[in-house]
Amino acid sequence: MLTCRDLVAQSSDLLDGELSFKQRLAVRTHLAMCFRCRRFVRQLRVSQRVIKHMPDTPMPDLERLLKTMLEQRTAQSSEKGQQDKH
Repeated sequence: MLTCRDLVAQSSDLLDGELSFKQRLAVRTHLAMCFRCRRFVRQLRVSQRVIKHMPDTPMPDLERLLKTMLEQRTAQSSEKGQQDKH
């Protein structure tokens, strides 16, 4: 008999369609008897659909961003150092 923990451990394979016939049968049997696991799997499926439909948003180039920030801070420090000399 499949436990709730077993189902959670297999949930990724379930969503990806990678379970064997025997595993799918065990999951379906468990889901027929366990409301919490049905809700869990339903929420996972909704999350999976939402993620699939999210637009691909490129992340900012971290190295470029850090370099720009470092240059700005260096320039600010240089300006402050010049002001302190006067």
